[in-house]
Amino acid sequence: MLRKILIGLAVFIALVFVWNASWRVTPPADAKVALIAHRGVHQTFDNNGLGNDGCSAERIETPTHGFFENTLPSMEAAFAAGADIVEFDIHPTTDGQLAVLHDWTLDCHTEASGVTREQSMAFLKTLDIAYGYTADGGKTFPFRGQGVGMMPELREVLAAFPEGRFLVNFKSNEQREADMLAAVVNDDPVWRAEIWGVYGGDPPTMRAQQLLGIDNAWTRKATIDCVTQYAGLGWTGYVPGPCHNTRIMLPINVAPWLWGWPNLLLERMHAAGSEVILLGAFEAGDPGTSGIDTLEELAKVPQGFDGYIWTNRIEVIGPALKGTPEGV
Repeated sequence: MLRKILIGLAVFIALVFVWNASWRVTPPADAKVALIAHRGVHQTFDNNGLGNDGCSAERIETPTHGFFENTLPSMEAAFAAGADIVEFDIHPTTDGQLAVLHDWTLDCHTEASGVTREQSMAFLKTLDIAYGYTADGGKTFPFRGQGVGMMPELREVLAAFPEGRFLVNFKSNEQREADMLAAVVNDDPVWRAEIWGVYGGDPPTMRAQQLLGIDNAWTRKATIDCVTQYAGLGWTGYVPGPCHNTRIMLPINVAPWLWGWPNLLLERMHAAGSEVILLGAFEAGDPGTSGIDTLEELAKVPQGFDGYIWTNRIEVIGPALKGTPEGV
């Protein structure tokens, strides 16, 4: 009896793995990879142990170019290198505008201090956003003085790139950020077309999706719920509710552990109205912005991958994938 049970169990397990085998699905002939340039072309840094409140400017790698994150020149360079979408971050200001800056406070990148959203845009325009960059632990600051006045306001970005597509990151849970974004982009039909997607805290993200009719909207919680529930239930072919009609940010070292990766999983997600955004490898202490940033990591992307690649090094990945001019 025990032998029959073990044989039956082995057959069941084999059937589960066959049912979830990637080779059951052929990648679509028109599969296309789209590139999301995180922060535009920027000074890259070591993510290990950084956390959400760490200062990235204090740990940049040896500079190879003179671009600064979330600025108009960095976005222009990203599009030139092959970005389909450029990601940036916004903060409301005390004078009713939306500043484009990653950090919650000014202490890391600029010569000022305090919470970003507690300042006026007029004041933010006086700051040097390259003030804090150092690659040698504070011995030298190679870009000081070069970033004065370069923090853009949202309208400047949208006006500068009428053909561009952008992913907006809400830095808080304040619903008013979505209301402000909608008020800006509704002023011009071209600007609405530029907002490819939004993500971040649940209240502003869901509000922006409602106000602007954005398909590409997701939150961190929804992504985690999708991945964990699919890991537990996906062997049946079932796609859980959090995986429907969304965009799923999936680390490249987590993806192979999910049922049907890559071809079958992508087919299931597409059938549920969802797309996969492939990130770099997840590591403990990583704040969640690792990208496909090297040619070695790019080589790990499956052939026929039909989705999005998130990168912090569009100047490297864009030319390799799309044949755009090398360098920036």
